[in-house]
Parts: sequence; structure tokens; C-alpha cells
Amino acid sequence: MTRSSIIVRNKVGLHARPASMFVKEAKKYQSTITVKLNDKEANGKSILEILTLGAEQGARIEVMADGRDERQALDALRKVVETDIEQ
Repeated sequence: MTRSSIIVRNKVGLHARPASMFVKEAKKYQSTITVKLNDKEANGKSILEILTLGAEQGARIEVMADGRDERQALDALRKVVETDIEQ
């Protein structure tokens, strides 16, 4: 398992479009993706679970990947989270 601490840069946090983009990217990988914010944990391939985290701009989330392509998955997901996507 590989994990990475990432700060949410998007103005609206990890909500709506950014969450959708995160899940779309996560689904490209075979690895299991888990996202943690404080005491909440979510399946990184579930839009509903990602939205329930309530990750706002500036939040530090922990993204964990477990599988054969875990490094590639984390690198790609870091880019999604750290990019400020226009709504």
C-alpha cells in the first residue's frame, strides 16, 4: 500500500466537478483507492463517498492506493487534487 498526503487546492474543494474528475481518474486503475479526511474514510471510486468527506479548499486529505498500479494511481490523483479546476 502506498499513501500520500495531499492538500486540496480547488476553490470549491473536492466537490461536484473536482470530485467527479477524481473518481473518473481513480477508476482507471486496478488498485483500491481510499481517501481519508480526519476520521472519515471514503472509497476513491465512489462519487457519493467522496462528496460525503466534505473536503474543502486547503484540507489535507490522505489518499491510499493498494495494488499493482498504486504509484501511478497516486501520481495521477495528486494532479487532480492539486489542480484548481474552474467550475
